[in-house]
Amino acid sequence: MRAPHPSPDALVRLECVQKVFRARSAETHALSNISLDVRRGEYLAISGPSGCGKSTLLSILGLLDVPTAGEYHLDGRPVSSLGADERARVRGREIGFVFQSFNLIGDLTAYDNVELPLTYRDVPRAEREHAVWAALERVGMADLVDHYPSELSGGEQQRVAVARALVGAPPLLLADEPTGNLDSANGDAVMDLLADLHSEGATIILVTHDPRYADRAGRTLHILDGRIVREEQRA
Repeated sequence: MRAPHPSPDALVRLECVQKVFRARSAETHALSNISLDVRRGEYLAISGPSGCGKSTLLSILGLLDVPTAGEYHLDGRPVSSLGADERARVRGREIGFVFQSFNLIGDLTAYDNVELPLTYRDVPRAEREHAVWAALERVGMADLVDHYPSELSGGEQQRVAVARALVGAPPLLLADEPTGNLDSANGDAVMDLLADLHSEGATIILVTHDPRYADRAGRTLHILDGRIVREEQRA
């Protein structure tokens, strides 16, 4: 499915993206001719059954993987053919990630986990400190900055992960099943936090299998067997 009317303010644009995994003589077509525009400030959900290709799509959007064919433009620039080092640079500056498994570093405190992306970018210490405190306060974790991940609940760990994702003010926030390891109360709290970030102007792409959470987005793409089979637009 192609985006029928390319948006002039698209932050993300995919054109006929395909992803093929090859193992010996077998080929698996994880994505087939995906074309998609995501506008700045949009909240998009990607939904579908396990194995449909939604996480593969998010990996390409996050520059963690490259398409076998097709084009990916991020903020107007072609990025699908960048080398590994350049992809890492763009990813670190322009994309924030929230994962199902939190992906916090166990021997770092909440503060240090959130600070780490800014350290990689050589942000000056005073600027880092201001940004980290602001991010932790934003997610309600300022009172637990010295706690290690093992000392935090699942919901608290995911809040730290959200703070880490937004600390550098990236234009694009990707969330891959962010409620998958949480109970319903903590899952709802994380989704409320994402909704607040969107209301403040964040561009969010959420992968979820839960229709309750997909319904919170302004638009949902349903994927099956690596193809967009249906789109829902909400007011």
